[in-house]
Amino acid sequence: MTSTPKGSDGQADTPAPTSPSWIRPVPEDSIGPAEQAALNDYDAIAEGYSAENETSLLNAYYERPAMLDLAGDVAGRRILDAGCGSGPLAAALRDRGAIVTGFDSSAKMLELARRRLGDDADLRLADLRDPLPFPDAAFDDVMASLVLHYLEDWTAPLAELRRVLTPGGRLIVSVNHPFADYLSGGPGTNYFATRQTFDEWTLGGHTALLGFWSRPLHAMTDAFTAAGFRISVISEPFPAPGARELFPEVFADRPSGAFLCFLFFVLQAG
Repeated sequence: MTSTPKGSDGQADTPAPTSPSWIRPVPEDSIGPAEQAALNDYDAIAEGYSAENETSLLNAYYERPAMLDLAGDVAGRRILDAGCGSGPLAAALRDRGAIVTGFDSSAKMLELARRRLGDDADLRLADLRDPLPFPDAAFDDVMASLVLHYLEDWTAPLAELRRVLTPGGRLIVSVNHPFADYLSGGPGTNYFATRQTFDEWTLGGHTALLGFWSRPLHAMTDAFTAAGFRISVISEPFPAPGARELFPEVFADRPSGAFLCFLFFVLQAG
């Protein structure tokens, strides 16, 4: 992040920590058909990404604790982990007494999740852009952790997530924060546009091109309500306790401990 615009109170906005060295932004005009065809290949970086996810500030001490806090007491609840990756959130939910099912579009990620959760874990290979392999009203909660921002159109995915929830069930979502995306977009970036950006991630000696869709807050809330959800919570949490001590260099110029990175929602199925 190259700049920290000033708010009306004279304090600098607090965008997310500088991207780690394994992430390289890629200009949109350099992405051709071949690159688009290979987009979001998590199979290629599964081992390295899973290892990074275990201890990183943004995953282990920010996003995952926030999702668990929003879920609250999950004992006995049937929970679908949508885009479960290698299973760290599913494992934490199961440890808290939830009955967890997971799916992911990466076979390699599911292999790692099965190692973590055991061969009897209910894990499916599925893509959120397609109809889901679950019956209606099968779950009390759905956790969609850092998955919706890979999708340009949320209409069909949200309809499917609504379908598999019981009436009154919860969809708990984390996505890239739209204003953080705007701050990182550089001169001329239109906050109100739905636009795609690209990063090259190199982890464990392997590289994958990732594509993310940014959209303004009102576009998110409009999509949620159009799909039949009521918005219960919008959250911009602080990092978990202990983060400041483990990552002192990140918080040296953030005395409040806050930064913009992800945005969280609790939605209730109508």
